[in-house]
Amino acid sequence: MVLKNILRVPGLYWKLCRYAKHTERYPEMEKYTHIRRIMNLAVRSGNIDLQVYGKENIPQENGFLMCGNHQGMFDVVALVSAYEGPLAAVFKKELSNVPFLKQIIACSKSFSMDREDVRQSLTVIQAVTKELKEGRSYLIFPEGTRSKN
Repeated sequence: MVLKNILRVPGLYWKLCRYAKHTERYPEMEKYTHIRRIMNLAVRSGNIDLQVYGKENIPQENGFLMCGNHQGMFDVVALVSAYEGPLAAVFKKELSNVPFLKQIIACSKSFSMDREDVRQSLTVIQAVTKELKEGRSYLIFPEGTRSKN
């Protein structure tokens, strides 16, 4: 997958960094479309046959909270590839400084949660609740850690 995209990565990453640095300048759908493009590229170049069932049950209006069980490292890529609308997420704090993820967090207006700081976690939960009521959709993995196998 990496070798197939080695020439595309610099341009895609540069554009993602530009969106993240000046997030207020770009419409949400433009940023999210770019993120989805990257995820779809990962799916295609990985020769993955992604099949989605029950997509018709996802609300098209108002916000929703999608809770995944985080069985593997590909969960987020698959979910973002499958859903066409803007989707923010709640990440663990440790991921907030990882290149690429840092930019996605900024572009998607996602939140990082410090699982060891109850006050900060509560602040994130309150912010997500408020945005859900305003019609924003979120992805969260309540288990917090994926399985290794």
